Amino acid sequence: MQALLVLLLPLGSAALIALFLRRQGTLASIISTAACAGLAAIALKLVFSNERFVASANWLEIGSLTISLGIKFDDLSALMLAIVAIVGLCVHVFSLGYMHEDGAKARYFGGLSIFMFSMLGIVFADNLFMMFIFWELVGFSSYLLINHFCDKQSAADASKKAFIANRVGDFGFILGIVWCYYAFGTVNIGELSVLAEAKFKAGEFIVAGIPLLLFCGAVGKSAQLPLHVWLPDAMEGPTPVSALIHAATMVAAGIFMLCRLEPLFAAAPAALNVVMWIGVITAVYAALCAITQSDIKKVLAYSTLSQLGYMVAAFGLGRLSETQTHEGQTNTFLLSAGAGIAMFHLMTHAFFKALMFLGSGSVIHGCHHEQNIFKMGGLSSRMKFTFVTFTLGVLAIIGFPMLSGFFSKDAILLLAFEKNFVVFGLLAFTAVLTSFYMVRMWKLVFLGKPRSDEADHAHEGGLTMTLPLLVLAILAVVGGYSFILDNGVFSNVFNDVPDGHNHHHAHNVVFATSIGVMLLGSLSAYFFYKPQPVDSLAMKSPGLFNGLSLLKSFPDDLYNYYVAKIQQRFALFVNFLEQIFVAGLLVRGLAGIVGLFGMGARALHVGSLHAYVYWFLLGTVLVWGFASGLFL
Repeated sequence: MQALLVLLLPLGSAALIALFLRRQGTLASIISTAACAGLAAIALKLVFSNERFVASANWLEIGSLTISLGIKFDDLSALMLAIVAIVGLCVHVFSLGYMHEDGAKARYFGGLSIFMFSMLGIVFADNLFMMFIFWELVGFSSYLLINHFCDKQSAADASKKAFIANRVGDFGFILGIVWCYYAFGTVNIGELSVLAEAKFKAGEFIVAGIPLLLFCGAVGKSAQLPLHVWLPDAMEGPTPVSALIHAATMVAAGIFMLCRLEPLFAAAPAALNVVMWIGVITAVYAALCAITQSDIKKVLAYSTLSQLGYMVAAFGLGRLSETQTHEGQTNTFLLSAGAGIAMFHLMTHAFFKALMFLGSGSVIHGCHHEQNIFKMGGLSSRMKFTFVTFTLGVLAIIGFPMLSGFFSKDAILLLAFEKNFVVFGLLAFTAVLTSFYMVRMWKLVFLGKPRSDEADHAHEGGLTMTLPLLVLAILAVVGGYSFILDNGVFSNVFNDVPDGHNHHHAHNVVFATSIGVMLLGSLSAYFFYKPQPVDSLAMKSPGLFNGLSLLKSFPDDLYNYYVAKIQQRFALFVNFLEQIFVAGLLVRGLAGIVGLFGMGARALHVGSLHAYVYWFLLGTVLVWGFASGLFL
């Protein structure tokens, strides 16, 4: 009942706002925030109650196919529920201040509520068909929120781009679901886990095409190459939307789905290998792109892409040891090392990246909606609270010791060190780039002197904008400590996460590497970049700067070329065939034949009784011939 209430509260809020409060923005914001606070309270009570259950009811039956709607609440769902609830509430509260003067505030908060409902549906789904339904609802609600400033052409284009890119991935996802049902006779997640685990233990493999098609959905939602192009453009939406959708929840849905279906991937090693390399390439590529960005939200967007690549790579690295099921609990699964670490980094990343996105929103709001980091500077003295909390987020993501990002990044590097040394090297290089571009952004925004009137007159936001920063800053600090792993609440998720106690030599090497890459990247950025209104890299090394800029724009240019030169011409060719064969031969041709018969029949109506008598006699002879068998 509590899980159902958590799911229905945001739906009720969205329905109430859409039906009755479209012109009452303040009341709509209060109702939406209150609903989110209620669901967060119930969700956290449910998470820490250690109550785990599975319940479902049939919704639709078509022959042998039965589609059910149910709730699967295990440790994995509990962890994701806690993340969505906490970050969602912080974003709602922050939005009260950030969107205070927005004329379409009711539509905005209604969109937040329907998004929360859709995301919670994915968290609770006990089968792939139900997950896909809410998967599409998440895409719809994110389209609405990205396009909130619908009078801006760039926002409209960004929302359409996000919608189309996600539909490409979702097409592969639905094909994978259908193939999964054909191969296993079920799409129930618990049953699939048991069947796939049995094959894994028996040394058998499933067809790699099934998990790879399912992975297409994660490629779209979690913005992995080559469907990553929508995420940077999605920064056209309001900044709190970026924190909710593009840092902690929607983009994390793909990682959650992978971990939910981990037994299927474990039974297809070739698929895991593909997943790993896509994650690694995305991590390196996005980190390189982030170096040249001047928009504070675009830097965080490419950082999100890179960190999602980290999670996907960790998942693809797979298992350290054979996973066991709990005795008597066939629907409860212990995640492998790779999946557990991916969820661990998802959790820590959700806190510190949501903190930085909301912190960037505070900066943008304080600087009168200026987003160019080269027009900021000196904000450490003008926005002291934002400076302190944002700095904690930066330290967390670069892996500063004892902060949350250090623990999760260290776990990923340790797993990579033991499983694939090439991947370890590439991820360590990505960590250097992460430290470099994050310290670059931090220094240009907060240190030095103001480089514009907007920065010179920057001011701190109110309580609704500072309180969420405080909550997320605390979680960014403590989110990685061992008590979170050892308190038994999420033990099935983190059971195989390496903690270093049994990997002394490897852990020492990884620890030294983590500290080394953090210092190398951060100190390089600190001493290389000077607070000035132009990019130091563009001045000192224009060739490298232009190359990195080209790297960022190349996928978009490639897609634009494909659409203009291939897809559009194919569409024109198909249109030509439609005009000739369908509209021409079939429609107009058949219409012409029918018209000729009509003209002939009309010619028989001459108005003469004698002619009609002859036709009557001819008809009688024909009927007699058929009746007597003369024409057979």
